[in-house]
Amino acid sequence: MKKQGIRILLCAGLFAAGLAAQGAPAWVSLALFAAAYLVIGCDVLYKAVRGVLGGELINENFLMAIATVGAFAIGKYAEGVEVMLFYQIGEMFQHYAVGKSRRSIASLMDIRPDTATVRRDGELREVDAEEVAVGETLVIRPGERVPLDAVVVEGESMLDTAALTGESVPRAAAAGDTLLSGCINLTGLLTARAVKPAEESTASRILELVENASARKSRSERFITRFARVYTPLVVGLAVLLAVLPPLVTGQAFSVWLYRALSFLVVSCPCALVISVPLSFFGGIGGASRQGILVKGGNDLEALAQTDTVVFDKTGTLTHGVFAVQVVHGAGMDEETLMELAVCAESVSNHPISQSLLRAWGKRVEPERVREAREIRGGGVEAVVDGRRVLAGNARWLRENGVHFEPDGCEGTLVHVAVDGRYAGHIVIADRIKEDAGAAIQALRRAGVRRLVMLTGDKREVAERTARALGLDDVRAELLPDGKVAELERLMAGPGRGKLAFVGDGINDAPVLARADVGVAMGGLGSDAAIEAADVVLMTDEPSKLADAIGIARRTLRIAHENIVFALAVKLLVLALSALGLAGMQAAVFADVGVTVLAILNALRALRVRRAE
Repeated sequence: MKKQGIRILLCAGLFAAGLAAQGAPAWVSLALFAAAYLVIGCDVLYKAVRGVLGGELINENFLMAIATVGAFAIGKYAEGVEVMLFYQIGEMFQHYAVGKSRRSIASLMDIRPDTATVRRDGELREVDAEEVAVGETLVIRPGERVPLDAVVVEGESMLDTAALTGESVPRAAAAGDTLLSGCINLTGLLTARAVKPAEESTASRILELVENASARKSRSERFITRFARVYTPLVVGLAVLLAVLPPLVTGQAFSVWLYRALSFLVVSCPCALVISVPLSFFGGIGGASRQGILVKGGNDLEALAQTDTVVFDKTGTLTHGVFAVQVVHGAGMDEETLMELAVCAESVSNHPISQSLLRAWGKRVEPERVREAREIRGGGVEAVVDGRRVLAGNARWLRENGVHFEPDGCEGTLVHVAVDGRYAGHIVIADRIKEDAGAAIQALRRAGVRRLVMLTGDKREVAERTARALGLDDVRAELLPDGKVAELERLMAGPGRGKLAFVGDGINDAPVLARADVGVAMGGLGSDAAIEAADVVLMTDEPSKLADAIGIARRTLRIAHENIVFALAVKLLVLALSALGLAGMQAAVFADVGVTVLAILNALRALRVRRAE
């Protein structure tokens, strides 16, 4: 950049001297203009010749070389230098703008430490992160990034996870907690055990997804590539005809129409489109990653922008996927005693419902209090607790054991309890809806998503209750993985719809994620299979991030379309004016380099993203 600036200043000085010497002998000003031209345009001439020899005839350097050399050939020395000078000034600003964009994206992606501190043979050693083996002990000091995915062995601290999740609030970490590579240790010293090698760590996977995003081009990017291949040769052909036909037909001076044709050539290069449109998508992908949203390619970002139907899995996506006690109803027995007897009986089982009761009780069950315990598959648990025979299970099993009661219409999973043959009450257990799931549904409605559906393998009554609570449009329940795919294909078959996005987190969601127009995987700690099958990865377990992702995608697409319309409109206008002799080479340079710089600056807006409200 500094060298380019020196060349521009030197050229400007020689150009000014040439203008001042126009009253002197002609060869003096010609020599000064030629020297100025060679100082500023030698690299363009070299690249043009190299392109011709390499078979790449029609490119920006070739067009600029032909236009400016042609200007010298018809005696327009000052204009030839002026066009090349303005072109190089524009190129310098263009390189600065592109460099700024890439540096901004690179700074977003600067999340993977190159080194790690490990404990080997009782000593602390700093080694390359790639050399750390799974199982080795890492020591992470305050202020350092976590080098590999690990589990805390010792110490407590607060972690800054913003680079991965976009979440500004620090998270606590203590013994037994998982650390994701790329997080920053804020307060305390942590000792952790590496659980993944460097190449499989979260930070490496994020970098790989973003770096490979350019390989999955959007439809807009593919259109611009095809358009440039047709447009540039077509305009060059028109320039040749413009230089030759009018003088033959009208008898006007050949130099007049040659000058118009040379201006026509300067306008024709489509670099504003070829550079700014991919940069818009790259900026959108980089900006999304700062919010904890990983988009695998421009085509996925474009499809996300066109989404009008969102289909959710239930467990782990809209709900926490963990059973929790909601309420205890006693029937002739106080609620605390009912809960205590049920917990003691269920303590012999590893069933998720039993474990949820134990978590809710929060106290240790003395083993000697429970005797003759047995678990009945598909029914419940029978045990003698403190000398009283306790049955805890579903309604059908209790009735089979001679316990009769009237259903009270409670929704959720019910654990019915009988003590010494008499009905004692029931405990309502349900999967809790995520805190921001309702806000996510509202944000998607505001974003213009037309239809919100839930597919789940859960029981119909449970699924319908969740759908009603969240205000979803439709729900399909009791589905196996292949049933989810079939239902998804039915939803995708409707006429006149936009794109469909499926949001899930589990291994059994991978086939549906792969089949949807846009597969969205929830949670950076989710299933590897789901993340690999998905097109978009939300690094946190917040469904509201999907509304942010759609907003970013639509804004990025709008910026890309703005650049296409602006660049084509200016170029077509100046092409017409050049053909009519109403615009000279200065206007042509603006239509090429100036429009490119403006389009790139507009593309930089895609980096600045904000959360949906």
